[in-house]
Amino acid sequence: KQGPSAAHPFGTDTVGYDVFSRFVWGARTSLIVGFGAVTVSVLIGTTLGVLAGYYGGWVASVISRVIEVLLSLPALLLVAIFVSVIGPSLQSVIIVIALLTWPQIARLVRGQYLVLRESEFITAARVVGAGDRKIMFRHLLPNVLGPLSVAATFYMAMAILLEAALSFLGLGVKPPAPSWGNMVNLATNANVLQNMPWVWVPPAFAIALVVLAINFVGDGLRDAVDP
Repeated sequence: KQGPSAAHPFGTDTVGYDVFSRFVWGARTSLIVGFGAVTVSVLIGTTLGVLAGYYGGWVASVISRVIEVLLSLPALLLVAIFVSVIGPSLQSVIIVIALLTWPQIARLVRGQYLVLRESEFITAARVVGAGDRKIMFRHLLPNVLGPLSVAATFYMAMAILLEAALSFLGLGVKPPAPSWGNMVNLATNANVLQNMPWVWVPPAFAIALVVLAINFVGDGLRDAVDP
């Protein structure tokens, strides 16, 4: 182990790996988890939220009951159990985070559709003969993109934090593949925590900075896409 130097700007860790190289490569892992999980979550949540909000009736009842069951479960505990059963990997982390976050997306979209579907411009679209699909996706969906973009960036930040938490617990990305979470995991060693701050401070700071930046981007997207 070595402290920061010209050869190793962030020093080396307990087994001699260059911390800077792992820090840069770990950013890729954390951002893949964030983008991947949110993409899957938004696709599932938006589709089900649109159907529940527009059609109502038994469709909304079935989807709402599924959402309520999933939201009643403790997220981190469920993620930890799921990942420990199927094995820790990048793909399993993305899938389980997406499956846990789509209910919030679906509930948001459903609520927006319930408010908007009785609006005058929707009534006018029906009068001129617009079909259900056109109304759902051309007339209603653009009005949901503002709050949806904010929610997507929020859950992307949450996905990065969940990946870091799982990797910290040893249930995320498997070493030696680097991620910011399993780099911070080294701080569980008292010697590393006290005497080797260059190992865990950069990834911890990066996680906090990226999460804040993503939330600021969400606020900007809301203003940009609000019709």
